[in-house]
Amino acid sequence: MEIFSLKNKIKVVELFAGVGGFRLGLEGWDNKSASSGYSQNFNSDYQVVWSNQFEPSTKTQHASLVYENRWGKNNHVNADIATISTDDLPDFDLLVGGFPCQDYSVATSLKNSKGLKGKKGVLWWEIERILNEKTKKPSYVFLENVDRLLKSPSNQRGRDFAIMLKSLDDLGYAVEWRVINAAEYGMPQRRRRIFLVAYHVSTLLHKRLSESGLNNWLLSKGILANAFPIKSNQSCFPFEISLNENITDISNNFNNIGKDSPFENSGVMLNGQVLTLKIQPDYEGKRIVLGDVLEKGEINADFYINESDLERWRYLKGGKKETRRSAEGYEYSYSEGGMIFPDLTTQPSRTIITGEGGISPSRFKHVIETPKGLRRLLPIELERLNMFPDHHTKLDGFSDTKRAFFMGNALVVGIVEKIGIALSEQIKSVQNDEF
Repeated sequence: MEIFSLKNKIKVVELFAGVGGFRLGLEGWDNKSASSGYSQNFNSDYQVVWSNQFEPSTKTQHASLVYENRWGKNNHVNADIATISTDDLPDFDLLVGGFPCQDYSVATSLKNSKGLKGKKGVLWWEIERILNEKTKKPSYVFLENVDRLLKSPSNQRGRDFAIMLKSLDDLGYAVEWRVINAAEYGMPQRRRRIFLVAYHVSTLLHKRLSESGLNNWLLSKGILANAFPIKSNQSCFPFEISLNENITDISNNFNNIGKDSPFENSGVMLNGQVLTLKIQPDYEGKRIVLGDVLEKGEINADFYINESDLERWRYLKGGKKETRRSAEGYEYSYSEGGMIFPDLTTQPSRTIITGEGGISPSRFKHVIETPKGLRRLLPIELERLNMFPDHHTKLDGFSDTKRAFFMGNALVVGIVEKIGIALSEQIKSVQNDEF
């Protein structure tokens, strides 16, 4: 089938933008693609028309300043999303964002209200508010979160995700999701996150999903299956869930006696009916490892491990079985397994965390062996592990520790790029069918 180009760009609103991982994945940078290390041409079908980034716990809005340095202040808002009227947002086609994993439970049903409201300060409900209040509903939604969302909270495993799915169902969206580990598809970091793509009932993609059937969409026909091919040992025995209760009942009752979440690492929902199954990646392509992103040449001496600190590093990285004392004076047994030290440069890196920066010894910071001794990773190397452009977060006055923090909060740009391409190609395909 011939696929023609889109007449107009897909207009994007980016919420909780951080330092712009979604935008880089959808638009590329300098007309180059993340998957090529920003060396090959990239003709994007997307245009970010409005973005928002706000960090309530800090006076200096560091991430927003990085974003503005890359793309300017035009149509970028550095303010609490809860204070922004939906009327201030332009019409758009796709809403994207990575938002915190919080308690999404429904607090109350207000008299004469427009609907159910969740707990104040929980950012999921700001997404729901925008989708609900927009007269012209965006056609698509593309979100990212930590994979524990599928299992939270601990006393009602999977309830929070069920609330999200039901919220989107009530707003007229079909949904598919997948937990993706970037390294399993050849990318340089072992970073596991859940990605969710939704299609409004008014779209041709929603119609195509309905006609394909949930199982076919999940295994081969859908956007995520095209972006990241899979194999499944459960394809004949998927688990089905019905979300026919109202959202308050789901909040109160979902899996309140079950020990495990019913949601597997992939799934799809249409009209409140959920099909979920456990899948495995199917990838045989090129694989990038930690050693591929390392800087050559002279490295600042501050990044090398002092001999006097080496024993502390080895202790923190090593296995332990010891007695510890709590702040209240109680003794308890503590144990943890050892970690590979130094990190293997022949494998994808471990997950970057927000505490990656700084010279102090840590169990979780990356340390590599070089001819000149053991050293920590540079900010530019951390950027490469998330597939950002070199020096993306470099700004006057911003410390290496802050730059490492950004990457601990970021997503792997290559995943967004692949999903974005698969989505735009499906949109072109269904339009071609209609044409």
